[in-house]
Amino acid sequence: MSAETGGADRKPEVGDVAATPAVAAVPTLNAANVLTLSRLVLVPLFVLALFTADGTDPVWRYVATAVFALAALTDRVDGWVARKYSLITDFGKIADPIADKALIGAALVGLSVLGELPWWVTIVIAVRELGVTLLRFWVIRHGVIPASRGGKAKTLAQSIAIGSYLLPLGTWADPVCWTLMGLALVLTVATGLDYVVRAVRLRAGRGA
Repeated sequence: MSAETGGADRKPEVGDVAATPAVAAVPTLNAANVLTLSRLVLVPLFVLALFTADGTDPVWRYVATAVFALAALTDRVDGWVARKYSLITDFGKIADPIADKALIGAALVGLSVLGELPWWVTIVIAVRELGVTLLRFWVIRHGVIPASRGGKAKTLAQSIAIGSYLLPLGTWADPVCWTLMGLALVLTVATGLDYVVRAVRLRAGRGA
């Protein structure tokens, strides 16, 4: 076939399918979202392990700690997978923070129910998380408040502090646990205030 009759040298026209290749949509069921869903599935398993034998059996406490650590690890991995392989979806944007809050919330409430963590600590963290969620909805028409480095550090600090409380280490480790949770609380409050400032600036800059 010659170039004049549509050979290899013919320039693609606007109507040609090959000239405007369709971009494949990212499937909702992908590796990143499966990791997120696995975190949600692990939450009730974690709670079950934590409350087995009234939370006093060292073996079950190690099991609960391991399940919590595995679930927390998926939080670090799913975001990396989504960005690395372009698997970001609307479902993932919604499910990921829900899974995070479900895991951290279940651990804090569980420890408070067992009398190992003061309720005021759980309440402070819960109020902060709920407040940030409401702030996101408050400014959603004006823009998105991205997760900050402080926010990621806060989540990591919370996970490490909770892990120290979950492990059956004995009373000798109490000062370590208090210190880790204190650091997590400072980061929790500080990043919460940062979100408030950024939300107000975003609303003010875009108009109310």
